Amino acid sequence: MTKSQQDDKKMNDGAGIDAKFDEWRRMATEKSLVDPSLYAKYDVKRGLRDISGKGVLAGLTQIGEVVAYGPDGVPAPGQLIYRGIDISQIVQGFTSDNHLGFEETCYLLLFGDLPNRKELDIFEKQLAEFRVLPKRFVHDAILKMPSKDIMNAMSRSVLALYTLDENPEDISIKNILMQSMRLIAAFPLLAVYAYQAFIHHFEGRSLVIHHPVPELSTAENILHMLRPDSRYSELEAQLLDLALVLHAEHGGGNNSSFTTHVVSSSGTDTYGTIAAALGSLKGPRHGGANIKAVQMFEDMKQEIKDWNNDQEIELYLARLLNKEVFDRSGLIYGVGHAVYSVSDPRTLILREHAEELAKEKGMEDEFRLHAKVEKLAPEVIGKTRKIYKGVSANVDFYSGFVYKMMGIPPELFTPLFAIARIAGWSAHRIEEISNGGKIIRPAYKSVAPRREYVRINDR
Repeated sequence: MTKSQQDDKKMNDGAGIDAKFDEWRRMATEKSLVDPSLYAKYDVKRGLRDISGKGVLAGLTQIGEVVAYGPDGVPAPGQLIYRGIDISQIVQGFTSDNHLGFEETCYLLLFGDLPNRKELDIFEKQLAEFRVLPKRFVHDAILKMPSKDIMNAMSRSVLALYTLDENPEDISIKNILMQSMRLIAAFPLLAVYAYQAFIHHFEGRSLVIHHPVPELSTAENILHMLRPDSRYSELEAQLLDLALVLHAEHGGGNNSSFTTHVVSSSGTDTYGTIAAALGSLKGPRHGGANIKAVQMFEDMKQEIKDWNNDQEIELYLARLLNKEVFDRSGLIYGVGHAVYSVSDPRTLILREHAEELAKEKGMEDEFRLHAKVEKLAPEVIGKTRKIYKGVSANVDFYSGFVYKMMGIPPELFTPLFAIARIAGWSAHRIEEISNGGKIIRPAYKSVAPRREYVRINDR
């Protein structure tokens, strides 16, 4: 057997192919690396952010604003603005009236103004009518192809809905608005049913499918559809609704909303755009961080003997930063943000209500541990890392804890983020199409050395 035949034989077995992919991986990686010093040389802002974390201005929007600095440019307590209204005022408004606020928030984000009672009633009734999936869709598109990742399943379902839309390519604002409202209404169903298919197929548990109830809100329907007995407390519904409101929008520069702008600017359809946004949100550096925060605390509870001992907590946090415990990433999940430095306004709002739920669930000890870590982590980071702006707990720090207290499975943490953020994505898509801007195409400078082509027989 010739050497060429021997090589062919090796390639035909699994070991040979695997070894070849290792070689290809090395080649692809080596030819992809960019000398970090070149970013400074060419004044390129990595991640479209400057050294302090402040984003490079890439567009204008009327939808949301993230404020982390005062008028004098000095870091200040964070603010989150929806359509010109501070999120704290929005939350105070619907909680003081003792009603759920997610639907009202969706209306504000989509149309730019707060609804009166009649307008909100009409909007909620329309969402209720849209809160239904096409006939056999659940069976054919969700149950027959279960996925271990719910975000993956949701993306596939969104693309499948394209085929059932009579006008999927119509990008008139009226049609996009109808498509957006249908997706806002459908997202809780896509997420919960995909989770039911997952536990039935991969864990052998009973399949329970509850139809949504027209009279219930988005938050109430999620709990109703998720739980076999459909039971939930008023406080649970209120806190889940609050979490949806706080996650609904975060300016045009966050990764998934910027993705929505980028993809929409090409003139493509709504379903392809939202599937792309889902893919962005799925990443652990974006929507997947809340799961990591919960897992980190589970590890912390095992490692720390006395949850009230600040020194023990500080030691664990230092070991996290030194890549000695948990996933050895060197990160304290839920602490730090690309924009906020002094505080994340969503964290402050959620923390207050999380404490109330912790009392209802008998989990005050865990809440106090979270509060201690929130206080101590920035101090530990400041001692061990060179930082260019303040560090504070972000919304992921408490959101996963809240979902855990409600018995919501980790597989649905990021999908819940998507159920909320579809409102913001829809508003940003409408804004991009309405303004009829140019296709978004930033520049990348090539730093690869120039070479001459060599014919294959001469290589």
